[in-house]
Amino acid sequence: MKLAQFKIEGTAERKLGLILKDEQVAFKIDSVEFLPAVYPEKILAIGRNYVDHAIEGGAEPPKAPLVFTKLPNSLSAHRSPIVLPTISTQVDYEAELAVVMGRRCRRVSEREALDYVFGYTLINDVSARDLQFGDGQWVRGKGLDTFAPLGPFITTRDEIEDAHSLNIEGRLNGEVMQSSNTGKMIFRVPYLISYISQGITFEPGDVIATGTPEGVGVFRKPPVLLKAGDVFEVTVEKLGTLRNQVVAPQE
Repeated sequence: MKLAQFKIEGTAERKLGLILKDEQVAFKIDSVEFLPAVYPEKILAIGRNYVDHAIEGGAEPPKAPLVFTKLPNSLSAHRSPIVLPTISTQVDYEAELAVVMGRRCRRVSEREALDYVFGYTLINDVSARDLQFGDGQWVRGKGLDTFAPLGPFITTRDEIEDAHSLNIEGRLNGEVMQSSNTGKMIFRVPYLISYISQGITFEPGDVIATGTPEGVGVFRKPPVLLKAGDVFEVTVEKLGTLRNQVVAPQE
């Protein structure tokens, strides 16, 4: 089952849209305004969780998960704009698989971890590299407004036999920039849930952004950074495509 939150054109009423396999959608997809696929209490993200991404940045693959947060103000939706900030000139993309928790989860074992997952969706871990690297920590670089587009749908866990066998792709203006498979994660979903839950309690709706593969813009030669007018798409096999346009700074 795929689920999405959206506004019906012409009304501010929030609705939960259910898109069932082999059934017609109640509304034309172009007539709705998507909301974030879920409103999490927290977004916990994993850095350098693909070996080739760590290598392209000149870092050793981590020995333990590198966990950081995406702030609530960064949450955005499918088709919503990524707004370039006035305080950064190096805004980058990161295509990622996101895990949506379905139950309160505390100190679970790796074996039990998937029982707490509601489903999977897509996230773009937009990053201001000059802030991320210049600050010496990642709060501002990862947490600016509109820097966490999430959606468009949540695919329930029962529909995905193995979350570690999905092709993942990031495209900038139609050109493939990132192309990999979730099987290349260093730390897999059950391990991440167990590891984090030993000290941080997950609540229903919380999100784990599982890391990005190689091909990000800042490490390209020359760098390829987001600019106004660009469109970035995240596609994960069986989950769909998350699409966002980049817009100039707003007053």
